[in-house]
Amino acid sequence: MPDLAGKRIVLGLTGGIACYKSAELLRRLQDEGATVDVVMTEAATRFITEATFQALSGRPVWVDAWDARMANRMAHINLTRGVDAILVAPASTDFLARITHGLADDLLTTLCVARGAVPLIAAPAMNHEMWVHPATQRNARQLQADGVHLIGPAEGWQACGETGSGRMMEPDQILRALVAFFQPKHLAGRQVLITAGPTSETIDPVRVLTNRSSGRMGYALARACAEAGARVILVSGPVSLPCPDGVLRIEVDSARRMHAEVMRHAAAADLFLAVAAVADWGVANPSAQKMKKSADSAPPQLQFVQNPDILAAVAALPDGPWCLGFAAETEHLHEHAQAKRLRKGIEVIVGNLAQDAMGAQDTELVLFDAHGAHPLPRLEKLQAARLLVHEISRRLPATAARPDAPSAAT
Repeated sequence: MPDLAGKRIVLGLTGGIACYKSAELLRRLQDEGATVDVVMTEAATRFITEATFQALSGRPVWVDAWDARMANRMAHINLTRGVDAILVAPASTDFLARITHGLADDLLTTLCVARGAVPLIAAPAMNHEMWVHPATQRNARQLQADGVHLIGPAEGWQACGETGSGRMMEPDQILRALVAFFQPKHLAGRQVLITAGPTSETIDPVRVLTNRSSGRMGYALARACAEAGARVILVSGPVSLPCPDGVLRIEVDSARRMHAEVMRHAAAADLFLAVAAVADWGVANPSAQKMKKSADSAPPQLQFVQNPDILAAVAALPDGPWCLGFAAETEHLHEHAQAKRLRKGIEVIVGNLAQDAMGAQDTELVLFDAHGAHPLPRLEKLQAARLLVHEISRRLPATAARPDAPSAAT
């Protein structure tokens, strides 16, 4: 099911060159199942036409507070009733200032002030100097204190030719932030440490031992935990996946480096999710130079050393986080997963069949605890991760506040 299925959104546009991005944003919102009404300021119509948004949305576009298409001439009231959120993108300097002070002299600002309990989400877009101006920064802080959710802005090249903060976030980033806004905050205030991906064990400068883990499940869980309100640190092996929004990623290669980073952050975590496919053994005698072959050369003789057991080490900490592990098996899933859960000393382990999950877009998970097996439906990995976060939140004990963990820049 699309992430915004059944949601009604008012998309507001204020004056700025970033209006061109809002056409793509509208389509993306609709692709995710949202019904979208577009409201533009007069300044916005200087950058992009009403006809563009009417053609894309298939619905009337609203600019004038006195529009006669509304029988009662109360578009500012009617458009907000039954709406799930008002999203203003781009949100100009002037718009932020007026909403901060409750000024309402056009349709968009009037409906924002008259919205009642409808959430207001804004994606600022302006010149760098305008964004960093003390008045704009005061307004942004006050809006957040008033419950307005700000997305961005980003840093980068701007239409004026300058570079700096103030760029509107890209449509896909705004879409993900909106989807995250609607997710239940099962892990609000929690600190989560996650491992993901494969590890890479060096044989020589160009060869490694690794496995087929894509990292998709771990990255989906990192995103799902962040959406659920957690502060997330992701310790990742080598993968070709973008870091989820709002997540602090620490990149490692070997199992020993992963172990070191996990142990460095474990004390501050409330929850540890060991999702990575960690190599059980590393090469004890890696070559400093590329190994050469010749017609009469023998195969290299590799010696192996056992790598640290990351999950068991964290589970053994006297005041450590609540731990959940993963068991990717190729046979006898129930027996092997339960045995691994007991061996690691954890309450819950998640099992799946490696041949069905590694590299796939979807997965079928089974939760194992002291009461037996609890199968979850086969789902796309992000949906499975969200369901798993819900199941985890039901089992998490209440904990005292821990020291602040590092967080990703927003």
